[in-house]
Amino acid sequence: MRDTGGSRAPAVQETSPEFGVYCHIPFCTHRCDYCAFATWTDRSHLIVDYMASCRRQAHELAGELPPVTSVFFGGGTPNLVEPSLLADVLEELPLTEDAEVTVECNPDLVTADQMQAYAGMGVNRVSLGVQSMVPHVLEALGRRHDPQMVPASIDAVRHARIDQFNLDLIFGSLTESVSDWKRTLVEAIALEPDHLSVYGLTPEPGTALGDDPSRHPDDDDMADKYLLTDELLDQAGYEIYEISNWARPGAQCRHNLLYWQQGSYAGIGCAAHSHRDRRRYWSVRTPERFIAAISTGTSVTAGSEELDSDDSRIEALQLALRTSAGVPADAVPDDVAHLLTPASQGRLKLTARGRLVANEVAIRLELPSRR
Repeated sequence: MRDTGGSRAPAVQETSPEFGVYCHIPFCTHRCDYCAFATWTDRSHLIVDYMASCRRQAHELAGELPPVTSVFFGGGTPNLVEPSLLADVLEELPLTEDAEVTVECNPDLVTADQMQAYAGMGVNRVSLGVQSMVPHVLEALGRRHDPQMVPASIDAVRHARIDQFNLDLIFGSLTESVSDWKRTLVEAIALEPDHLSVYGLTPEPGTALGDDPSRHPDDDDMADKYLLTDELLDQAGYEIYEISNWARPGAQCRHNLLYWQQGSYAGIGCAAHSHRDRRRYWSVRTPERFIAAISTGTSVTAGSEELDSDDSRIEALQLALRTSAGVPADAVPDDVAHLLTPASQGRLKLTARGRLVANEVAIRLELPSRR
């Protein structure tokens, strides 16, 4: 991490198990039609108090945290917030020397000064919410940035010497033809990102998209676009390591791997989730309630759940199925075995077509002891 001259907790140098921190930034200028996250467009007046509360929570957590190997600022729109306020949170955490620090960014808000500030505070990975490179598709998704902003944003990231950047893409809008989606993929690949997260459009209840069945994606169209994605990214040298994530060799997102490997992580901010020792817990949903709880010294936890040993093992299998590591061959029933292919060390991973029905395969997995 770079020294910013602040009061950051000293970096931890010893080798430690992976442990992540997620910090939720719930502010946006505009809500996209598909978004079901805990975000608000009318709360910018809370930003300073909210980030001060996040810093206080980080300070209170720091003494009980193991060395932190990854931090992810997600949202919402983290680059709506002044970089110094994000740095305040980082300074409280016991980061390892090689910690991965990611900030999600909207391309239309990226500036050269912002990226320089990120680099100075130790950010080494930026995730850009691109979604599509086709204007009419962006409009249909409720996105407001111009695709021409994307190359300029990437130039700013590279000029700041931030190590890696990811592009988030979304396919499946009914306004998007297969040729539109191919254009997005080809133009995204030409920008030479280290990593691409590529998601199928999902109609979530309570969103503008979810509430309008006439706009819901077509399953066959989605399948065609997913298989095209897998083909083009493989040809371009990207390796799939999770159903929706491709990376250059060595550029996998360490923070997200924690989720898929049932690792441990702590959440900071409203609506943030944590997981430790088979216990999951989550914070109050709104920024107002979070600020109030921190200011009065009361718990921010809104709920929790404990997984017993068998539930935890089944969940581990279902998460591993999503990854290139795959699952033990003896966890796969014979009637879905044709959807998987050998991985390594006696494990099986989903084929490209198997990934299209991953949820159906996941619920069929069996613990070897139960067979």
